[in-house]
Amino acid sequence: MDRFCLSCLCLIFALSARAGKITGRVTDEKGAVLPYASILVKGTTKGTTSNNQGRYFLDLEPGAYTIICQYVGYTRSEKKVTVSDETVVLDFSLLPQQTFMKEVIVHPGGEDPAYAIIRHAIKKRKDYENPLDSFTCEAYIKTLIKTRKLPSQIFGRTIQPSDRRQMGVDSDGRGIIYLSESLTKIAFKKPDKIKLEVISGRESGTGGFGFSFPTFINFYNNNVNVFITQLNPRGFVSPIANGALNYYRYKYLGSFFEEGKEINKIQVIPRRKYEPLFTGTINITEGDWRIHSLDLYLVKEYGLEIIDTLSIKQIQFPVSPTVWATKDQIMYFDFNRFGIDANGTFLNVFNKYDIAPSFRKKYFNNVLVKYDTAVNKKSKAYWDSLRPVQLEPEELKDYHVKDSAYQLQRDSGGSRSMRDSLRRMQGKISAGNILLAGFNRDNFNPKHPFTLIWPGLINSISYNTVEGIAIDQSVGFQFGFPVSRSRLTLTPDLRYGFGNTHFNPSLKLVYSHREFSWGEDGGSSNRSTWTFAGGKRVSQFNPANPISPLLNSLYTLFYHENYMKIYENQFGEIKYSDRMDIGLRFSGDLLYENRNPLNNISNYSIFFPHANTFTPNYPVEKLNQQFTPNQALVASIAVEFKPGQRYIEFPHNKMAIGSKYPTLGLEYHKGIPGWLGSDADFDKWQFSVWDDVNFKLRGLLRYRLGIGGFLNASRVYIQDYQHFNGNQTGVASEYLNSFQIAPYYANSTTAAFYAVGHLEHHFNGMLTNKIPLFRRLNWDLVAGSNAFYVSASNNYVEVFGGLENILKLLRVDLVVSYLDGKTGQLGVRVGFGGLLGGAFNAAGGNPGPPPQ
Repeated sequence: MDRFCLSCLCLIFALSARAGKITGRVTDEKGAVLPYASILVKGTTKGTTSNNQGRYFLDLEPGAYTIICQYVGYTRSEKKVTVSDETVVLDFSLLPQQTFMKEVIVHPGGEDPAYAIIRHAIKKRKDYENPLDSFTCEAYIKTLIKTRKLPSQIFGRTIQPSDRRQMGVDSDGRGIIYLSESLTKIAFKKPDKIKLEVISGRESGTGGFGFSFPTFINFYNNNVNVFITQLNPRGFVSPIANGALNYYRYKYLGSFFEEGKEINKIQVIPRRKYEPLFTGTINITEGDWRIHSLDLYLVKEYGLEIIDTLSIKQIQFPVSPTVWATKDQIMYFDFNRFGIDANGTFLNVFNKYDIAPSFRKKYFNNVLVKYDTAVNKKSKAYWDSLRPVQLEPEELKDYHVKDSAYQLQRDSGGSRSMRDSLRRMQGKISAGNILLAGFNRDNFNPKHPFTLIWPGLINSISYNTVEGIAIDQSVGFQFGFPVSRSRLTLTPDLRYGFGNTHFNPSLKLVYSHREFSWGEDGGSSNRSTWTFAGGKRVSQFNPANPISPLLNSLYTLFYHENYMKIYENQFGEIKYSDRMDIGLRFSGDLLYENRNPLNNISNYSIFFPHANTFTPNYPVEKLNQQFTPNQALVASIAVEFKPGQRYIEFPHNKMAIGSKYPTLGLEYHKGIPGWLGSDADFDKWQFSVWDDVNFKLRGLLRYRLGIGGFLNASRVYIQDYQHFNGNQTGVASEYLNSFQIAPYYANSTTAAFYAVGHLEHHFNGMLTNKIPLFRRLNWDLVAGSNAFYVSASNNYVEVFGGLENILKLLRVDLVVSYLDGKTGQLGVRVGFGGLLGGAFNAAGGNPGPPPQ
């Protein structure tokens, strides 16, 4: 190293050494800790926050400063300090806020003076909702979740001692199960442009990025989103919302002064339970009527879901003479369900506000959240220099223990001993796994990953009138190629009917590839998939499979109904799909089938052994006799486009997170005559639009609309008709893609035009919160309609109303139908719906693909 470089380095170290540190502890006048107090350097936007033990530190250049300490409910304290290269200890002992009752004019009706203050705040709400044309700031986010107790089993699965050690809890179930930190740069520009750049993130014991999304809780919004919408999809009514006086009562608790400004302390009291409302206190400045600070909380009686209580403390501070912004925000939660007793904190510290930023061209794009390529690769020294909140001893221990174990696992991840250890942790394969639960087994080889996927054998067994007892067993072999970001899945499927002795083997090969590249304006990605399949199989006449084999088995055996109509075919299929960044998905499919009819061979059912024979094994509503064997070569193209699709951009991939616009879908199917002996000759199209619209307090509207028809119907076999997914069982079929009490094939058509619509509104507690029994049980109302129209003699409408969130899982609908303009029937359908049931539907892909 030459002398000049060495001199520069020495100068840098010398200058760095001149920076001083202020450290201290924040307590009340009795010495009790005040956790997460706000510390601010007066006249600047620089500050920090004390930790859960009340300790803080602040790095400053040498000089004289005034340090401000604030805590909601306590009198603000200011202390002058001179910083040198020595560490300065500066403790704060805060006194409870002493409010005084100023002389107020009491209205003839005896109205509390708080109401006049709140009315002023409501009038100014819009001015403060988004006061800046643009700004940037940084958010330090720390998330901590701890358990106080764990049961011996969760959802039937025993928690082994090794599981507890891996989670980080002791034998009684106490310990930290999640700890993360992150630093995120936030940029905003009116009217609605926002971008989050995650600079650094870490999770204890993993290579994860930490919880990196700042929790912006803006109480100037009429409807306040708190953390995640699952806590309440309706949102919560702000204490200063336009209609807040209809929801809250207020009590004036007095006022106090800070730097000559009077601040009014108002108690917020919900007028009634079972509405999405806050309770607590909010402090409003006199004259300009802005939020100074608040201490509000939510409980289950006021619409809170998943967790039991949530407390929110927030302190605002001036970033300019006329603009205030959030300085600190801390949320505490408690959870005690299923035998799990846990609590946690979500800390957000906002710093480095710039209220006149300049953004490069195209800075705001379809990427809402962007992770730095080195987001999880920062050193311990980096975090120690960055962190505005001191870690607590238990947090330091958690990082040390779990990170050391994780690093050891990474260092030896390719070793044979580590792979053997991970394989052993998967447990032994039991008879229950083979027969019922199924299992996955990984080789844990980072260079050549492999997974074996075995569905439970019993789940593959069914009964129908064509095959008798049938077994349809598949097994998946998944090979990973990390270097090329590719995956190959090989799935053989073996089906055997013990009644008709037909053996139907098939094989499917899926190759998926993911590409990601960085450019000047960020990363771009796409995911493409090739599917090759062929062999011999059994298929339903409606390719959307309106009834499951298991449900059909139950109805056949117990109710003597063979709703599932099937045929046999030798087939070959090639399919390609691609998903692009612009919200566009494309797929193309070429399918060949040699179709042959199957006839009933069994008349057995358990409770009706002497009943008449089953209906024939073909759609009797449309055909008078079994279909003629035929061959079909069908080419299909499908395009989906979601305008305005937004993304989270990770270092090596992107994830779509939705848009404010609906999704558009277009399909085209062509029956190609002559090729490979194909008898089919038709042209079928369909256009669909679907979306979810959240009206907050008024609930969630979900809809799917479509039109389509046959441009050419020269030769169309029953398998290629336009089918409308019916349902004649008591179990609800796929919402927004089926007709809950319509016959399966009676309305199938080859018409030149048809229209279809599905609409349902989830009230999410609206209306039912007025009914004592329902509001105590947290049952919610759902209502809507499904309809299609082909012609005056072929149309269908059903209207339904029901209750969901029953046991957080179930939904029950009462449905009445009108077939061809005449009253059809009345039915009850039971399905999944509500907090957990709705998630189950989403995992299953509801609303699903458009009907074929």
